[in-house]
Amino acid sequence: MHTIEYLQSLLPEPSEKVKNLESYAKEHNVPIMEPLGIDFLMQLIRIHQPKRILEIGTAIGYSALRMLEASPKSQIITMERDEQRITEARKNIRAFNAEDRVIILSGDALNLKEEAARFTPYDLLFIDAAKGKYEEFFNLYAPLIADKGIIVSDNVLFKGYVADPSQTNSRLSQMAKKIRNFNETLNSRNDYHTTIVPIGDGVAITVKNH
Repeated sequence: MHTIEYLQSLLPEPSEKVKNLESYAKEHNVPIMEPLGIDFLMQLIRIHQPKRILEIGTAIGYSALRMLEASPKSQIITMERDEQRITEARKNIRAFNAEDRVIILSGDALNLKEEAARFTPYDLLFIDAAKGKYEEFFNLYAPLIADKGIIVSDNVLFKGYVADPSQTNSRLSQMAKKIRNFNETLNSRNDYHTTIVPIGDGVAITVKNH
């Protein structure tokens, strides 16, 4: 048994509702966090207990609902530009009776800062949207995070292509290079401290330097 399989065997059994979300995502090719990645994010949230979370990339609401599972008293403001995904997310949020705790902002995240700013301060920012725009998302929304807040970026190893972009086709290689640049920029900043954890598809955890 490989290490990843072993670790996944230790994960708690998700609820039927969560299993249904995961099955839907798999069937319809909706990208959601890998099991070990979402488990790690949920543990971070249990430790940090954020009152308000800003998520970039709602998709079908899977991550938002799992984060809420880890911290039921949190409020989550989440952004999505795909209307079909928004429709699915609203349906799923209703099914989990979470309409009062999850607010969807519709549109391109690069145009929603003013709306998001109405809910500040945020204790956690979760970036999981267009991989080539991570640096733009970070620069736009990191200022909305409280001094002791956490910024979590998913997919920062991008299936291993970030370490070696030459191992894939040109389109994915370009995306991998953008993520690699994002990682290197984060690690070179003096105002933040970033650690990349090789779990799931790679998770970066960033905090402000004090």
